[in-house]
Amino acid sequence: MAEYRKARRRIAVTVGESVRIIRELQELSQNQLAELTGIPQSTISAIERDRVNLGVERAKVLARALKVHPAVLVFPGWDIESESAA
Repeated sequence: MAEYRKARRRIAVTVGESVRIIRELQELSQNQLAELTGIPQSTISAIERDRVNLGVERAKVLARALKVHPAVLVFPGWDIESESAA
C-alpha cells in the first residue's frame, strides 16, 4: 500500500449542499422529500441554500428519510484523521 497516495479533498461541501447532493443521488425531488419527512418544501429549499440551519431534530428526520446517518448531513466536511490526531 506504500505506493498509493491518499486523495486530497478538492471541494468543501456545506450542510445544505450535502442534503441536496444526497437527495439528488436518491432521485428525490424537494416535494417528494417534503412528503416523506413532513418538512415543508420551502424549508427544505432554504436548508439546501444554507438559509436555514438544519438543526438536530430536522437532521434526524431528513437522515431517516434519506437512509443515511445524521452525521453525514451535519458534518459533511468531517476529517476523522485530523480530528483524531488532536
